[in-house]
Amino acid sequence: MSVRILLVDDHPVVRAGLRAMLSGFEGMTVVAEAADGAAALREIDRLAALGEPADVVLMDLQMGAGMDGVTATARIRDNAAAGKPGPPVLVLTTYDTDADILAAVEAGAAGYMLKDAEPEKIRAAVLAAASGETALAPEVAARLMGRIRNPQPALSAREVQLVELLATGMANKEIARALFISEATVKTHLVHIYAKLDVDNRTAAIAEAARRRIIRTP
Repeated sequence: MSVRILLVDDHPVVRAGLRAMLSGFEGMTVVAEAADGAAALREIDRLAALGEPADVVLMDLQMGAGMDGVTATARIRDNAAAGKPGPPVLVLTTYDTDADILAAVEAGAAGYMLKDAEPEKIRAAVLAAASGETALAPEVAARLMGRIRNPQPALSAREVQLVELLATGMANKEIARALFISEATVKTHLVHIYAKLDVDNRTAAIAEAARRRIIRTP
């Protein structure tokens, strides 16, 4: 039985390379491609309507101006919860920060691999995702385990999200609107973030979060 794969990446050259690599593995077929998350959702529906659904979606995270991979993954999860099952999503990206990993996991990704992984490891991850298993790059697994084992207080997913918004230059009022919380709640989060990062201001918090690879370097 062949594993049917939908490739989602905004770079045609990357998609071509992935198609060539995956098609070279016995038992794997790339059945469709998409340049962003919205196109991926349409391809999932099209393949399902043909009675030839994809078994795995290989999803990039950042895709230019189009729908990003986290949003698309969450849509697939929500559709499944509403009785419209979709294929498991295996993230394949260059980003390995806490912010990206946590966002993908919370969105419902079945796995998270990095683009510099050896082809055989990507193959194994695709097969694992198709079988309903979790597939994590060693670096990603190490970061997740580090959050559990590290004696330093780890930022929660919400705190990571807030630091990301801080790094864009947003004021407290703007962050509150973006996260649908009050300014008082934003200030409370900032107190906790400063304490966990051992800093005392926004600039230092952003710099320390970037140094620890909690967020991407601004």
